[in-house]
Amino acid sequence: MNWILLVIAGLFEVGFTFCLEKVKGQTGMAMVGWYSAFAICLVISMLLMMKAIQTLPIGTAYAVWTGIGAVGSVIMGIVVFNEPATFWRLFFITTLISSIIGLKLVSH
Repeated sequence: MNWILLVIAGLFEVGFTFCLEKVKGQTGMAMVGWYSAFAICLVISMLLMMKAIQTLPIGTAYAVWTGIGAVGSVIMGIVVFNEPATFWRLFFITTLISSIIGLKLVSH
């Protein structure tokens, strides 16, 4: 169950990076809205991470959490924000995903 919480925490990390990108160039209530969404995603991500590490090794959990955030943010950047999808970006994202899976497989 804590692995599921950790994955959800990683997805909320992607959520708060999305909010940071969307706040660029915003003013007024739109800016407040995106910063509020950022704060909500951040709090949820941290609370889920704190719950997950009660039974998971902290080093593995943190690496998986940040890896999900990194991979998700890059994929979101490519799909939503039209960032370049070069061979090397995709290659290294693939190696990061492989590393996350490897950490999950060797954790107790």
